[in-house]
Amino acid sequence: MNKYSQVKAMLAITKGSLSAIFRSPSAIVFSFVFPFIFIIVFGFIGDNAGIPVYKIVMDKNSDTSNALFDSIKTSNRIKIVTFSDEKELRSNLIKGRIAGILKITKNSETNPAYLYNIKSSKASSDKWPQLMATLNSIANTVSDVSYKGRPAFANQDFDYRRDIETVREYKTIDFILPGQLGFSLLSSGVFGVAFMFFGLRNTLVLKRFFATPIKRTYIILGEGLSRVIFQMLTAIVIIIAGKYLFGFTLVHGIQTFLEMLVLSFIGLLIFMGFGFIVSGLAKNDSTIPPFANLITLPQFLLGGTFFSIEVFPKWLQPISRAMPLTHLNTAMRNVAFEGQSLWEVRDEIGILLLWGIVVYVVAIKVFKWE
Repeated sequence: MNKYSQVKAMLAITKGSLSAIFRSPSAIVFSFVFPFIFIIVFGFIGDNAGIPVYKIVMDKNSDTSNALFDSIKTSNRIKIVTFSDEKELRSNLIKGRIAGILKITKNSETNPAYLYNIKSSKASSDKWPQLMATLNSIANTVSDVSYKGRPAFANQDFDYRRDIETVREYKTIDFILPGQLGFSLLSSGVFGVAFMFFGLRNTLVLKRFFATPIKRTYIILGEGLSRVIFQMLTAIVIIIAGKYLFGFTLVHGIQTFLEMLVLSFIGLLIFMGFGFIVSGLAKNDSTIPPFANLITLPQFLLGGTFFSIEVFPKWLQPISRAMPLTHLNTAMRNVAFEGQSLWEVRDEIGILLLWGIVVYVVAIKVFKWE
């Protein structure tokens, strides 16, 4: 008599479940079509939609005893930051984490009284249309105090220069694609798992499984594996399409691609845990969407999907930083554009894993088989 194979039974469940997922219009729409539409839209919009948070560093030789510097310090659109050493500053400059290095100097000529020079890189080009307008507006406002009624561009206290260093350009797609990939993983993990296990329980499919020799652990693994395979295929398509259609940056090529898949896998496992919680709490299928939206919607809106969380009010930013999607998005952007390794984003991964522990402890408590 042949011994019953738990692994073969699990793989059979995986195959059947995967086939069902591909036949489900809602799974295709929420996991692939919806995020991909956003990627296409932002891809065709171009690179004019910069992130309206401008971090600059003051040059150590800059003149800070002038009205322009005082006005910049009090501006709510520009933030002056500092770094511990030149190496860290250089790294942040070429990665586009700061908009540039500002230097204000007294002019040897009578007019203008000061010159301001900004050293930046192409990596911060997404920030420049708004930042230039902001700086020029501040300079003109300060000049207006001294020269009321002056003709445009005459008798200005400040004149503008920019020193651009050419490195890889930061494009809109470099910000949008990781966010949409994270959204796809979140939606699939929560909604997909919640509806799947509630449906299996409600249609008595799980009960039929119990009549076979397969163990409950392998039932979970089989169904979960089908969701993982489907969503990882979606992640591959989204990344490749972003790369070859819109020039999404993969700094180290295939290595970066594989690292993004590893992050996607980690994120998906955590989001699936939320799905198990929802399926356990739901009394009927009509209660699943409210529970699921309670988990997904705040993360979608506040997790850095469309724009940096730094644009939010200061009181809201800690809430955003507590969300797992925020850390997944941050890790994927740092890996894809900045070329960081998985070890370098270990803090983000560590927070995700802590979320995973908490989520699955709760899931074990509330999950129902019948």
